[in-house]
Parts: sequence; C-alpha cells; structure tokens
Amino acid sequence: MSDKGAGNHSDVTGFILVGFRVRPELHVLLFLVFLLVYGMVLLGNIGMMAIIVTDSQLNTPMYFFLGNLSFIDLSYSTVIAPQAIINFLSEKKTISFVGCVAQLFLYAFFMVTEAFLLAAMAYDRFIAICNPLLYSVHMSRRLCSQLVAGSYLCGWLSSILQVSITFSVSFCASRVIDHFYCDSYQIEKISCSNLSVNKMVSLSLAAFIILPTIVVIVVSYMYIVTTVLKIPSRDGRKKAFSTCSSHLGVVSLLYGTVSFVYLTPPSNPELRKVASVFYILVTPMLNPLIYSLRNKDVKQALGKVLWKKKSLD
Repeated sequence: MSDKGAGNHSDVTGFILVGFRVRPELHVLLFLVFLLVYGMVLLGNIGMMAIIVTDSQLNTPMYFFLGNLSFIDLSYSTVIAPQAIINFLSEKKTISFVGCVAQLFLYAFFMVTEAFLLAAMAYDRFIAICNPLLYSVHMSRRLCSQLVAGSYLCGWLSSILQVSITFSVSFCASRVIDHFYCDSYQIEKISCSNLSVNKMVSLSLAAFIILPTIVVIVVSYMYIVTTVLKIPSRDGRKKAFSTCSSHLGVVSLLYGTVSFVYLTPPSNPELRKVASVFYILVTPMLNPLIYSLRNKDVKQALGKVLWKKKSLD
C-alpha cells in the first residue's frame, strides 16, 4: 500500500482494520468469544431454517418471514465475523480493497433488508390479529413473496448507493480503518475529499430506510394494541399479545442496539465497536432463541426433531 498524500480509490490496494485497541494478550480471549458467539449464530439460525423447511405445520406466512429473517441474520454476521476472528490472531490485520467493498456492500444489503422485512412481519401480525378471518386471503403466498422480494430489492438499491458514494472519495496517506470491519463512517474519516455530498446521501438513505419501516411497525402495533384491548377475556388478550411478542422483542433489540451505536459520540470509538458487536453477533444469536422460547409452534417442531433423533438412537 503506497503512502501518497492523496489518491483516488484506484490507488488503494487494501486497508488495515485496527479492531479493538486492547492489550495483545486479550486478542486470544476476543478470538474465543467471537468464535463461540458466531458458532451459536450458525447453530441457531441454520437450525431455525431447517425446522421451518422440514415441518409442514410451519408452512405459514409468519414462518416464511421468520425463515428469511434467520437467513439474513446468518448472512450479515458471516459477512463480518470470520474476517474479525482471523484478524484477532493475525499481525497484519489487512483486508483488500475489493474485500472491503464487498464487505460493506453485503453488510448494508442485509441490514437494510432486515429492516424492511421486520416491517413486513409487523404488517403480517397486524392482519393476523386485526383481521383473523381474512388472514389467509390477505396474506397469500404471492403477497408474502412480493414483500420479501421488495425487502431484498430495497436492501440492494440502498447498498449500491451507499457503497458507490463511500468509495467515490479520494483517500489520504492513511489506510487504517479504526474498526474491526469496513464501516462507512470510518472509511470516510481517512478520505481527503469534501464529504458534504456523502453526508447528504447518508441522511437521505437513513430517512428512506428508517421512516417507512418505523411508521409501518408503529402503526401496525397501534392497531394491534387497540384490537387486543377490546378482547373481553384475559386469556384471549394474553394469547393475542403472545403471537406478536417475539417480533416486538426482535424489533426492539435490533433498533435499540443500532440506535445506541449511532448515538454514541464519535469521540468514543471503542464504545461504538462494542455496541457494533451486539447487532452484528449478539442480536443474530438471540433472535432464534427469542422465537423458539416464546413460540409454541417452534417448540413443538423442535420437540419432534429431538424425539425423532432419540428414537433413531
């Protein structure tokens, strides 16, 4: 990597990912922690997808969305975690320019897709609770497929724009990214370009992603709460709330951790890194647990799998 005063992106062959600024002896501990949590992400999400695919009773819109959620969680963790795990035990801690572009693109793609998918899942819960008799009519296989495809399309378009604007800048002599993955904010910090256009595009993208998804989720739950409170029996209200509590927990976990990251002052980069771990690894690890522990159908399907395995043994 050449140390020129400045150059466009074609001059850059790679970057150095600083990772966590801790004592060298703690890198082994971080390696083990990341490896353990990522292993649980793999196990939980692959297991959830396998249960949904193999159990015919889970062939419903809600579990169609949940299967896609597990795939997305697994994917964006896989985009970041293996590189970070390798770098904990590596002296160079480098990532190629193409690798950095691909990492940022895929990470943005899956994160934005998840935001829109969670909004689609909120709409699904709204129909299930507020219009239960027409649920199968409204939430047809075609509509569910369109909602999921639309989520992926929004993720694809926004990530293309994010990556294009991020790597259109000229870089200074430094190629050091103060993070454990290719974060767009940290990449822009080592550029020598005027970032006013980048900031405007980033704000526009944030508005495009956050506003419609939050509006759909909030409005859906306003109607859900209003409908549930009209149910006369306590057991009926409890059963209705239980059908959407898992989704609400996942939404709160994702938006809570992401908000914490971006509300953390830039002057405290280490805290931002720790917070990033939560939505890159901890949230994808917890999502399958939230749905399996709070969902009777998933627990029954898991019980069938375990019973079959025990019978074969």
